Amino acid sequence: MINRQKIYLYLTCLLMLLFLNNGFSQKSNKAELELKRKEIQKEIKLINELLSNNKKRKKAVYGDIETLNLKIQRKEELVKLTNQQINILNDEIKVNLKKQSELNEELLNVKKSYEEIILKSYKTKSGKSRLMFLLSSESFFQAYKRIQYIKQFAIFRKKQAIKISALLDKIKNINEELDTQKIQKESLLEINKSVKKSLEVEKNQSNILVFDLKRKEKKYIKEIADKQKISSQIDKEIERLIREAIQKSNKKKNNSVTFNLTPEAMELSKNFVLNKGKLPWPVIRGVVVQRFGTQAHPVVKTAKIKSNGIVIATASKEKVRTVFEGVVLSVLQFKGSNPTVLIQHGNYITAYKNLAKVFVKKGDRVSSRQNIGEVFTNSSTGKSSIQFSVFQNTTPINPLLWIINM
Repeated sequence: MINRQKIYLYLTCLLMLLFLNNGFSQKSNKAELELKRKEIQKEIKLINELLSNNKKRKKAVYGDIETLNLKIQRKEELVKLTNQQINILNDEIKVNLKKQSELNEELLNVKKSYEEIILKSYKTKSGKSRLMFLLSSESFFQAYKRIQYIKQFAIFRKKQAIKISALLDKIKNINEELDTQKIQKESLLEINKSVKKSLEVEKNQSNILVFDLKRKEKKYIKEIADKQKISSQIDKEIERLIREAIQKSNKKKNNSVTFNLTPEAMELSKNFVLNKGKLPWPVIRGVVVQRFGTQAHPVVKTAKIKSNGIVIATASKEKVRTVFEGVVLSVLQFKGSNPTVLIQHGNYITAYKNLAKVFVKKGDRVSSRQNIGEVFTNSSTGKSSIQFSVFQNTTPINPLLWIINM
């Protein structure tokens, strides 16, 4: 018997914990989804601005499809997130409707019980009746018990009245919560309806652009190959400069693959690692249009591109800033490319490629978020972008793991 009671108690506690955990988890999920939804909306707003600037040109280029496809992708993600929010609200509404039904049933039972008490109280409401009830007692003990009964009856009546009042408050709160949830749900449904409608229009626009540019695919494949060649040359030059700096720090020992750091540089490197995932973006506003690693071109699917960093599309004349304090290792530029700034943070290097202007020189000490240049804008495409890379010694690593998730 004792074991059964223990098992029952254990299961009850477990169910309560699961229920509470589910409630906290659902609230947490709601907050996370809303945050993600707002982030995507901000991103779509910036993409709209970029597309709006590009519409000033008479001819479309494949870069427009790239940006439009990114917008379509983000809107599809927005629809998915909004659907998740609607599903959570549906679950909450279902739970609250059940609570509402249970509370109304409980209120009905309490009111019925209260009515019976009032009726009994009415029948014995006069002082004379109560006095006769006491005087008709056969003994002192019975009279005492009857006094206690009268007192308990009055207390019970008061408790029932308080219980009715509390139930009415709970029902009122549930109704208000239900109204809020239903309004939120309707709002999200309207947002989804609007987004889906705009998605259809944008997908049609993308298809038209793809059809118009399909005839020039060979030209674009050559363009992509030329850009990849220049990008590869820049990457090789960056690697050479880093290796040269490593050798210099190790007093020109050719077999060294890591920096020989001073205590100050070691501390800087340690702090850089501690800020992984929290580093600021190299531009205040931007969207990632190309990710790290080897991948299919977003428009010309037959072409493969390799990226040692990420490409961030941004606004014209946007300032480029450092993501962490450090020392300018090099400012490099050669024919066919725009300036690149390398900043050393101990045995980590950050690279800022495709600048129109540079505000620093080799050897300068820079602080976090310091403006080091201005983004380059392509006059023929109207696109402004920066390629941002992170290296551990000479090894390129994914920058999205280092900068804050926007």
